[in-house]
Amino acid sequence: RTIGDRIGEAKASGNLGNTLKILGQFDEAVVCCQRHLDISREQGDKVGEARALYNIGNVYHAKGKHLSWNTAQDPGYLPQEVKDTLQKASEYYERNLSLVKELGDRAAQGRAYGNLGNTQYLLGNFSEAITFHKERLAIAKEFGDKAAERRAYSNLGNAHIFLGRFDISADYYRKTLQLSRQLKDQAVEAQACYSLGNTCTLLQDYEKAIEYHLRHLVIAQELGDR
Repeated sequence: RTIGDRIGEAKASGNLGNTLKILGQFDEAVVCCQRHLDISREQGDKVGEARALYNIGNVYHAKGKHLSWNTAQDPGYLPQEVKDTLQKASEYYERNLSLVKELGDRAAQGRAYGNLGNTQYLLGNFSEAITFHKERLAIAKEFGDKAAERRAYSNLGNAHIFLGRFDISADYYRKTLQLSRQLKDQAVEAQACYSLGNTCTLLQDYEKAIEYHLRHLVIAQELGDR
């Protein structure tokens, strides 16, 4: 501010916003991120504007998740305040998405699609969530981003469960499992086995379910995860 560096001030405000978000001070975080957005627009800084929109979406997303922890309910069955907060997150992600499309930034589009999928999932809009996660998956494959691909498969599996498409879920979870082994991520492998165990139970394939749950148990013991 002293040297009149508006872009610098915008970035600093954005960083403050992200830090306040991590500290759980969501309302203050929104104010700082909004400042980042306002200055970026005033300066005609499209990249900064896109980043600020994404960050505001993130703050509302985090706030929505934080509020919903107190209500241990399935996605879609949320108190109105939580719904409104997640809806705001979704709107900012949408605005971010249209701007990064304009800028031709594929990596940023991938992030926006993933987060849109996650917010729609929490809101109980499972078909919309699937549409977004499929876009996320395509971009992850484009970039050879195995970790993002793995997350997309997992999210697709979760959304299909709520639509009662257990066989499709099982396919996605198997892909998740395959990739978690490739990535040598044991915690995620255990998670995938757990999801597969539950899905096989829903499909009444109890032998397979036992196999997956045992594998989950063995990894949990190996990792000392009580």
